[in-house]
Amino acid sequence: KEPAATIVETLKDMTSYEGEDAVFECKLSRETTQDAQWFLGDVPLQSNEMNEIRVQGTRHTLILRKVTLEDCGPVSFKVGQHTSAA
Repeated sequence: KEPAATIVETLKDMTSYEGEDAVFECKLSRETTQDAQWFLGDVPLQSNEMNEIRVQGTRHTLILRKVTLEDCGPVSFKVGQHTSAA
């Protein structure tokens, strides 16, 4: 059984203007097959035309495209028992 990955670089709070892209990054202690999930408020996010979710090794990136006022709120990243929020 693989040891659980932990979050070594947490999310940073950010401010963006309507119409801009907002980029959030998290870094894990190791590459993992565990489920990693992004949330906006309580809503789980998936990659689509509005959100881009990338994984490059241990770095997990969320890009919210052309944000609107409705996108305002807490963004969180969860992996296993670990959570980071901004």
